[in-house]
Amino acid sequence: MAGIRQGLYLSGFAIAFVLLIAALWREEYYLPLSIIMIVAVMIPFWVRFERKSFHAESMVMIAMLAAIAAVGRVPFVSLPSVQPTSFVIIVSALVLGPEVGFIVGSVAAVVSNLFLGQGPWTPWQMFCWGMMGFSAGLLRHRLWMATRWGRIAFGFVWGFLFGWIMNIWYIIGYFGEMTWHTFAMAYAASFYFDLAHALSNVFFLGLFAGRWIKILTRMKVKYGVLQEDS
Repeated sequence: MAGIRQGLYLSGFAIAFVLLIAALWREEYYLPLSIIMIVAVMIPFWVRFERKSFHAESMVMIAMLAAIAAVGRVPFVSLPSVQPTSFVIIVSALVLGPEVGFIVGSVAAVVSNLFLGQGPWTPWQMFCWGMMGFSAGLLRHRLWMATRWGRIAFGFVWGFLFGWIMNIWYIIGYFGEMTWHTFAMAYAASFYFDLAHALSNVFFLGLFAGRWIKILTRMKVKYGVLQEDS
């Protein structure tokens, strides 16, 4: 089963690599091919999730966490990059595993954009938040990740990684050319927003992660949720 999982993931990244080369070769196709590339990377995760059998309680819990993560963006819309969405995604992955972390993150992006506005940036946000959850789940058994400061450091780093990946979409969508100058401008302009995202992750993880992890773990044990991923 692990081999099938790895094969699915590798196939998605291989497709994405081919599409990236094609996009760089033909400049006029930067935007559509970049979106196809991101979708191709996400397909293996969704295929893997679709093939797994879940109890009703598991599906309800995953849907609930995705909804909380999505709705959490809305009240903070006036504070750019400050929101609890990343926090919910990270703690969900720490308790329920990498695949659930990816699903919660990608669903939160598309659902929250029903309120905030859909666009070609949505697949990129799905990918960023999905990979945030996936990486948190992969690292959940590391000793440092079980500590408060380890989780805070993880959230801080991903606050910047999220913005750096989204900057690629911004450059492709608005500059129309990929040069060192445009990259420097985009990353310099995004520093404040990336820092705000990183610090908001630090705030929410530092204050609430321990309690949330205990609550979610108790629910997981009580209702037998995703015990095969423990």
